Amino acid sequence: MRGGEGGMLKRAMVRVVLLGLVVGALLLYIGDTVVLQLRIRRGTAYRTVQVNQFLRTPLKGQKEEYDLMDTVPVTCARSIFPQPFPQPGVPACWWLERHTMQWQ
Repeated sequence: MRGGEGGMLKRAMVRVVLLGLVVGALLLYIGDTVVLQLRIRRGTAYRTVQVNQFLRTPLKGQKEEYDLMDTVPVTCARSIFPQPFPQPGVPACWWLERHTMQWQ
């Protein structure tokens, strides 16, 4: 094998790997959407997570004050990815459970 053939082979392998990753991610997203739709039909697709809401107030001298406003229940979807339908803006529960502080 000469130097040019080896480089072409490496580029072809990189393309195959990248294509495989894209196809795998697409299949995972489609599967997640199908599972969420099944959970919606069964009535088990959504949960609520308690989230602390804070108000960030700027002060003099480039300082900030943080005040706890309230703890509110936030609806989340039991899915891997946030889904744009049937309720846009609903985060995935696994993500919301790890980010229970919201800043305003």
